[in-house]
Amino acid sequence: MEKAKESIKEALARHKCLIVVGNCWVEYSGRASSKLESGERILIIKEDGSLLVHRAKGYEPVNWQPPGCLFQTDMEGDLLIIKAIRRKPYERVKVVFDKVYMISMLSLRDTGEFSLYASEEDMQKAILAEPQLIEEGFKPIAYEKKIEPGFVDVYGVDNKGNFVVVEIKRKTAGREAALQLARYVEAVKGIVNRPVRGILIAPSLAKGVQRTLNALNLNFKALDPKKCAQVLKRSEMRKLAEFFEKG
Repeated sequence: MEKAKESIKEALARHKCLIVVGNCWVEYSGRASSKLESGERILIIKEDGSLLVHRAKGYEPVNWQPPGCLFQTDMEGDLLIIKAIRRKPYERVKVVFDKVYMISMLSLRDTGEFSLYASEEDMQKAILAEPQLIEEGFKPIAYEKKIEPGFVDVYGVDNKGNFVVVEIKRKTAGREAALQLARYVEAVKGIVNRPVRGILIAPSLAKGVQRTLNALNLNFKALDPKKCAQVLKRSEMRKLAEFFEKG
Protein backbone atom coordinates (compact mmCIF):
# COMPACT_ATOMS: atom_id res chain seq x y z
CA MET A 1 0.00 0.00 0.00
CA GLU A 2 2.88 2.34 0.71
CA LYS A 3 4.07 1.90 -2.88
CA ALA A 4 0.55 2.58 -4.13
CA LYS A 5 0.41 5.77 -2.08
CA GLU A 6 3.68 7.04 -3.57
CA SER A 7 2.51 6.26 -7.12
CA ILE A 8 -0.75 8.14 -6.55
CA LYS A 9 1.03 11.14 -5.01
CA GLU A 10 3.39 11.27 -7.98
CA ALA A 11 0.49 11.16 -10.46
CA LEU A 12 -1.35 13.94 -8.65
CA ALA A 13 1.77 16.09 -8.36
CA ARG A 14 2.40 15.74 -12.10
CA HIS A 15 -1.28 16.37 -12.98
CA LYS A 16 -1.64 13.04 -14.74
CA CYS A 17 -4.85 11.16 -15.42
CA LEU A 18 -5.03 8.58 -12.64
CA ILE A 19 -7.02 5.35 -12.54
CA VAL A 20 -7.17 3.25 -9.38
CA VAL A 21 -9.05 -0.05 -9.21
CA GLY A 22 -9.64 -1.71 -5.86
CA ASN A 23 -11.91 -2.33 -2.92
CA CYS A 24 -12.97 0.91 -1.27
CA TRP A 25 -15.64 2.85 0.57
CA VAL A 26 -16.50 6.50 0.12
CA GLU A 27 -17.63 9.28 2.44
CA TYR A 28 -18.96 12.62 1.25
CA SER A 29 -19.55 15.80 3.25
CA GLY A 30 -20.55 19.26 2.07
CA ARG A 31 -24.00 20.22 0.78
CA ALA A 32 -25.25 17.06 2.45
CA SER A 33 -23.53 13.90 3.61
CA SER A 34 -23.40 10.34 2.33
CA LYS A 35 -21.54 7.07 2.77
CA LEU A 36 -20.97 4.37 0.17
CA GLU A 37 -20.22 1.05 1.77
CA SER A 38 -17.34 -1.25 0.81
CA GLY A 39 -17.13 -2.59 -2.75
CA GLU A 40 -14.83 -3.05 -5.73
CA ARG A 41 -14.77 0.14 -7.78
CA ILE A 42 -12.89 2.32 -10.25
CA LEU A 43 -11.56 5.69 -9.11
CA ILE A 44 -10.67 8.21 -11.82
CA ILE A 45 -8.89 11.49 -11.13
CA LYS A 46 -8.46 13.65 -14.23
CA GLU A 47 -5.80 16.20 -15.11
CA ASP A 48 -8.18 19.08 -14.31
CA GLY A 49 -8.68 17.90 -10.72
CA SER A 50 -12.07 16.25 -11.18
CA LEU A 51 -12.83 12.97 -9.42
CA LEU A 52 -15.22 10.14 -10.27
CA VAL A 53 -15.99 6.88 -8.49
CA HIS A 54 -17.61 4.22 -10.68
CA ARG A 55 -19.28 0.96 -9.79
CA ALA A 56 -18.80 -2.12 -11.96
CA LYS A 57 -22.13 -1.38 -13.70
CA GLY A 58 -23.77 1.77 -15.03
CA TYR A 59 -22.37 4.78 -16.84
CA GLU A 60 -22.89 7.43 -14.15
CA PRO A 61 -20.41 7.87 -11.27
CA VAL A 62 -21.76 7.05 -7.82
CA ASN A 63 -19.62 9.85 -6.33
CA TRP A 64 -17.95 12.75 -8.10
CA GLN A 65 -16.31 16.12 -7.63
CA PRO A 66 -15.93 18.85 -10.28
CA PRO A 67 -12.58 20.16 -11.63
CA GLY A 68 -10.26 22.14 -9.38
CA CYS A 69 -10.12 19.85 -6.36
CA LEU A 70 -7.18 19.70 -3.99
CA PHE A 71 -5.99 16.19 -3.11
CA GLN A 72 -4.46 14.59 -0.07
CA THR A 73 -3.07 11.06 0.03
CA ASP A 74 -2.33 9.36 3.37
CA MET A 75 -2.04 6.00 5.09
CA GLU A 76 -3.93 4.99 8.23
CA GLY A 77 -2.50 1.63 9.20
CA ASP A 78 -3.06 -0.62 6.18
CA LEU A 79 -5.65 1.70 4.65
CA LEU A 80 -4.92 4.01 1.72
CA ILE A 81 -6.89 7.26 1.92
CA ILE A 82 -7.46 9.75 -0.91
CA LYS A 83 -9.29 12.99 -0.15
CA ALA A 84 -10.64 15.40 -2.76
CA ILE A 85 -11.44 18.83 -1.30
CA ARG A 86 -13.35 21.65 -2.93
CA ARG A 87 -13.03 25.00 -1.20
CA LYS A 88 -16.03 27.00 -2.38
CA PRO A 89 -18.52 25.74 -1.57
CA TYR A 90 -16.73 23.41 0.82
CA GLU A 91 -17.09 19.76 -0.14
CA ARG A 92 -15.00 16.70 0.60
CA VAL A 93 -14.93 13.21 -0.83
CA LYS A 94 -12.90 10.66 1.11
CA VAL A 95 -12.06 7.38 -0.64
CA VAL A 96 -10.61 4.62 1.54
CA PHE A 97 -8.95 1.58 -0.08
CA ASP A 98 -8.15 -1.60 1.79
CA LYS A 99 -7.16 -3.38 -1.43
CA VAL A 100 -5.63 -1.96 -4.60
CA TYR A 101 -5.62 -4.12 -7.73
CA MET A 102 -4.33 -1.66 -10.32
CA ILE A 103 -2.94 1.87 -10.65
CA SER A 104 -2.49 3.60 -14.01
CA MET A 105 -0.88 7.02 -14.49
CA LEU A 106 -1.50 8.43 -17.97
CA SER A 107 -0.73 11.51 -20.05
CA LEU A 108 -3.63 11.71 -22.46
CA ARG A 109 -3.79 13.80 -25.61
CA ASP A 110 -7.22 14.83 -26.80
CA THR A 111 -7.57 17.63 -29.33
CA GLY A 112 -10.53 16.18 -31.23
CA GLU A 113 -13.64 18.31 -31.63
CA PHE A 114 -16.87 16.89 -30.22
CA SER A 115 -19.89 17.19 -32.48
CA LEU A 116 -23.31 16.51 -31.02
CA TYR A 117 -26.27 16.33 -33.37
CA ALA A 118 -29.63 16.91 -31.78
CA SER A 119 -32.82 14.88 -32.19
CA GLU A 120 -36.15 16.51 -33.07
CA GLU A 121 -37.00 16.45 -29.37
CA ASP A 122 -33.71 18.24 -28.62
CA MET A 123 -34.47 20.82 -31.31
CA GLN A 124 -37.86 21.38 -29.67
CA LYS A 125 -36.21 21.86 -26.25
CA ALA A 126 -33.68 24.30 -27.75
CA ILE A 127 -36.48 26.39 -29.27
CA LEU A 128 -38.31 26.47 -25.94
CA ALA A 129 -35.06 27.52 -24.22
CA GLU A 130 -34.24 30.20 -26.82
CA PRO A 131 -37.42 31.13 -28.77
CA GLN A 132 -35.50 33.65 -30.88
CA LEU A 133 -34.22 30.66 -32.84
CA ILE A 134 -37.61 30.86 -34.59
CA GLU A 135 -37.65 34.64 -34.91
CA GLU A 136 -37.34 37.71 -32.73
CA GLY A 137 -40.40 38.24 -30.56
CA PHE A 138 -41.67 34.67 -30.80
CA LYS A 139 -43.20 33.43 -27.52
CA PRO A 140 -43.98 29.73 -27.03
CA ILE A 141 -47.32 28.91 -25.39
CA ALA A 142 -47.29 25.11 -25.54
CA TYR A 143 -45.56 22.14 -27.10
CA GLU A 144 -46.87 18.77 -28.26
CA LYS A 145 -50.27 20.47 -28.44
CA LYS A 146 -52.93 17.95 -29.45
CA ILE A 147 -55.18 18.95 -32.31
CA GLU A 148 -57.31 16.71 -34.51
CA PRO A 149 -54.67 15.89 -37.17
CA GLY A 150 -51.95 15.13 -34.57
CA PHE A 151 -49.58 16.99 -32.25
CA VAL A 152 -48.09 20.45 -32.89
CA ASP A 153 -44.36 20.47 -32.02
CA VAL A 154 -44.36 24.06 -30.73
CA TYR A 155 -47.28 26.48 -30.51
CA GLY A 156 -46.91 30.19 -29.77
CA VAL A 157 -47.47 33.81 -30.80
CA ASP A 158 -45.32 36.21 -32.80
CA ASN A 159 -44.59 39.86 -32.02
CA LYS A 160 -47.76 40.92 -33.85
CA GLY A 161 -50.05 38.66 -31.84
CA ASN A 162 -50.53 36.05 -34.56
CA PHE A 163 -50.68 32.40 -33.53
CA VAL A 164 -47.71 30.42 -34.82
CA VAL A 165 -47.68 26.68 -35.49
CA VAL A 166 -44.16 25.22 -35.67
CA GLU A 167 -43.34 21.88 -37.28
CA ILE A 168 -39.80 20.54 -36.67
CA LYS A 169 -37.82 18.17 -38.87
CA ARG A 170 -34.32 17.02 -37.98
CA LYS A 171 -33.39 16.22 -41.57
CA THR A 172 -34.14 17.77 -44.95
CA ALA A 173 -37.87 18.52 -45.02
CA GLY A 174 -39.88 17.12 -47.92
CA ARG A 175 -43.25 17.97 -49.42
CA GLU A 176 -45.11 15.81 -46.88
CA ALA A 177 -43.72 17.95 -44.03
CA ALA A 178 -45.13 21.07 -45.72
CA LEU A 179 -48.53 19.43 -46.20
CA GLN A 180 -48.53 18.21 -42.58
CA LEU A 181 -47.87 21.75 -41.35
CA ALA A 182 -50.65 23.06 -43.60
CA ARG A 183 -53.11 20.59 -42.02
CA TYR A 184 -52.10 21.75 -38.54
CA VAL A 185 -52.49 25.42 -39.47
CA GLU A 186 -55.97 24.83 -40.91
CA ALA A 187 -56.98 22.90 -37.78
CA VAL A 188 -55.82 25.74 -35.49
CA LYS A 189 -57.61 28.34 -37.66
CA GLY A 190 -60.81 26.48 -36.92
CA ILE A 191 -60.47 26.98 -33.16
CA VAL A 192 -59.02 30.51 -32.79
CA ASN A 193 -60.24 33.92 -33.92
CA ARG A 194 -56.99 35.50 -35.01
CA PRO A 195 -54.49 34.96 -37.86
CA VAL A 196 -52.43 31.78 -37.78
CA ARG A 197 -48.97 31.35 -39.31
CA GLY A 198 -47.10 28.15 -39.98
CA ILE A 199 -43.32 27.81 -39.80
CA LEU A 200 -41.45 24.71 -40.94
CA ILE A 201 -38.15 24.21 -39.12
CA ALA A 202 -35.47 22.00 -40.68
CA PRO A 203 -31.79 22.11 -41.68
CA SER A 204 -32.84 22.40 -45.35
CA LEU A 205 -35.67 21.83 -47.82
CA ALA A 206 -35.92 19.18 -50.50
CA LYS A 207 -36.14 20.32 -54.11
CA GLY A 208 -39.41 22.05 -54.89
CA VAL A 209 -40.65 22.29 -51.30
CA GLN A 210 -40.15 26.06 -51.11
CA ARG A 211 -42.66 26.44 -53.96
CA THR A 212 -45.13 24.28 -52.01
CA LEU A 213 -44.65 26.44 -48.90
CA ASN A 214 -45.16 29.61 -50.92
CA ALA A 215 -48.37 28.23 -52.42
CA LEU A 216 -49.67 27.32 -48.95
CA ASN A 217 -48.59 30.68 -47.47
CA LEU A 218 -46.22 28.97 -45.01
CA ASN A 219 -42.78 30.02 -43.85
CA PHE A 220 -39.47 28.18 -43.59
CA LYS A 221 -36.67 28.69 -41.05
CA ALA A 222 -33.38 26.87 -41.53
CA LEU A 223 -32.07 25.52 -38.23
CA ASP A 224 -29.08 23.23 -37.82
CA PRO A 225 -29.48 20.45 -35.20
CA LYS A 226 -25.85 21.09 -34.24
CA LYS A 227 -26.75 24.66 -33.25
CA CYS A 228 -29.64 23.29 -31.15
CA ALA A 229 -27.22 20.96 -29.38
CA GLN A 230 -25.02 23.96 -28.55
CA VAL A 231 -28.05 25.85 -27.20
CA LEU A 232 -28.93 22.92 -24.94
CA LYS A 233 -25.35 22.70 -23.73
CA ARG A 234 -25.36 26.42 -22.85
CA SER A 235 -28.68 25.96 -21.08
CA GLU A 236 -27.33 23.06 -19.02
CA MET A 237 -24.19 25.05 -18.13
CA ARG A 238 -26.35 27.97 -16.96
CA LYS A 239 -28.42 25.62 -14.78
CA LEU A 240 -25.24 24.11 -13.34
CA ALA A 241 -23.79 27.56 -12.62
CA GLU A 242 -27.02 28.64 -10.92
CA PHE A 243 -26.99 25.45 -8.82
CA PHE A 244 -23.45 26.12 -7.58
CA GLU A 245 -24.18 29.82 -6.96
CA LYS A 246 -27.14 28.89 -4.75
CA GLY A 247 -24.85 26.60 -2.77
